[in-house]
Amino acid sequence: MTKAQPINIAIVGVGKIARDQHLPALAKDGDYKLVAAASRHGKVDGVPNFESIEALLAASPEVEAVSLCMPPQVRHDAARAAILAGKHVFLEKPPGATVSEVEHLKALAAEKGVTLFASWHSRYAPAVEAARSFLASARIKSAAINWKEDVRRWHPNQEWIWQAGGFGVFDPGINALSIATHILPPMFITEATLDFPENRDAPIAAQVSFRTSEGTPVAVDFDWRQTGPQSWDILAETDKGFMVLSGGGTRLEVEGKVLKDEKETEYPMLYRRFAKLVHDRTSDVDLAPLQHVADAFMLGKRNVVEPFFD
Repeated sequence: MTKAQPINIAIVGVGKIARDQHLPALAKDGDYKLVAAASRHGKVDGVPNFESIEALLAASPEVEAVSLCMPPQVRHDAARAAILAGKHVFLEKPPGATVSEVEHLKALAAEKGVTLFASWHSRYAPAVEAARSFLASARIKSAAINWKEDVRRWHPNQEWIWQAGGFGVFDPGINALSIATHILPPMFITEATLDFPENRDAPIAAQVSFRTSEGTPVAVDFDWRQTGPQSWDILAETDKGFMVLSGGGTRLEVEGKVLKDEKETEYPMLYRRFAKLVHDRTSDVDLAPLQHVADAFMLGKRNVVEPFFD
């Protein structure tokens, strides 16, 4: 069987996540050929660079797909432009600033017959599927999510993330929610408290209570002030033992026995998934994690805490 031609892809938004994850993944994937980039500030060596997606689309008809890596507040317009130009679209997480704008993109992609992919990278961590299988075979008594990291380490001097629509601590927190919505029964927020630094428009910490459709409590603790070792853990008390999914989904233990412990390859797997979607002319846009973030802001109590300075 003849191998399909590589997908001509462009990167839009050449910042930290593009350099750390997207560009290395694309460089090693024979399903893609990087042919252009667009960014207000960054550039990619070896391909034509443009200052806007509009300029890129006008000058590069060979582009078949775009990977959008800019902040969520400005992603909708870029995605809309690409879809209207007949391009397939890969959305870095979170897929947009609001649920309604991503719903619009989803409908527009279907209308235009192109692929739209909301890329929840943490779902592709190596131990997530094993955790999902274990929980499906067990009765869950309670669950907890502890997702705590140092914002200065992961988002140094990124002002957009502290602006309204930048998500604050929910930017990493949505990674946890993307795993939880994949491995736990459907769940709903019952209450939340969001800690806003007095000089910022997005929260630095959040405590959120969920219950599943079966009434099981799920306690969530997000915090961006943790120094030293970082915590990316999902815990579950079940009738088959205590489960710990740690390392952001790379390690699974039940009753202290390690069932899975592998190095993450999330972005290569994301691009493998995107290539299949493009070839099949289908989309994958799960909005459950984003909806939970929206619900937390809707139901959450605002608690003002000390100022934050990078």
